[in-house]
Amino acid sequence: MGGWSRENAANAYLDTLKLRSQEMGKRKNLESQKSVEPESNEFISALAAGMGAKLIVEVSTEASHSTVALAAAARQTGGRLICILPEEAAATSAKEVIEESGLEDRVEYKVGDPYQLLPEYENIDFSLVDCKADSYTDLLKLLDVNPQRSVVVANRLEGAKEGLRGDVRGLSLRKGHAVRSLKRPIGEGMEVTVIGKIDESGTGSCKKQRKALAAAPPPAKHQRRKSKWVREIDEDGEEHIYRLPMSL
Repeated sequence: MGGWSRENAANAYLDTLKLRSQEMGKRKNLESQKSVEPESNEFISALAAGMGAKLIVEVSTEASHSTVALAAAARQTGGRLICILPEEAAATSAKEVIEESGLEDRVEYKVGDPYQLLPEYENIDFSLVDCKADSYTDLLKLLDVNPQRSVVVANRLEGAKEGLRGDVRGLSLRKGHAVRSLKRPIGEGMEVTVIGKIDESGTGSCKKQRKALAAAPPPAKHQRRKSKWVREIDEDGEEHIYRLPMSL
């Protein structure tokens, strides 16, 4: 992976907006639409794409909005998304949107016990774990991350739930690596853990992501514009908030 790509981040962000709109159009249950946390999905898509993640792994109970978001990121980076599901689920709107958008070649569904499937993947660049189940902490500890540069997102950390808190498998006490976790009230509660290698000068091997995500392409003539706020976590665990314009 190279440095932070503003172009990939912005493209994945906007792609997720479009795909989410398609997905919601397929949903007939209005209550399920109200429960969507769009900003969190746009955020993880931009983060995964911006850092250039090639191997993306999601552990969840079903293909969902986050699956669509990560598939959009994989399209930007030329990577692949491994979606680990506990059981074979009926076709969901998320899967339909992925297929109709030509993203099926970027997504591989693995059905079975996540505790047996997750160890099959090594040097993961970007991972997302749904922490709704009580046993989520054990899944987080099974992750084999890319020690050079990687991000782990613990999602749906409601209330007092905690994620990794910097305790990454095999790296917590290893010299030459920086591990930082930061929990923020994004969506239903999210912790972002950033892992990077420290060079001899004492700085991170990853470029700091302090610049704003690239703005969306200019709108068509006579279109009104609005903007959305985007949260970005750099490898020091610092939060940056940017305004990303988009067209209606």
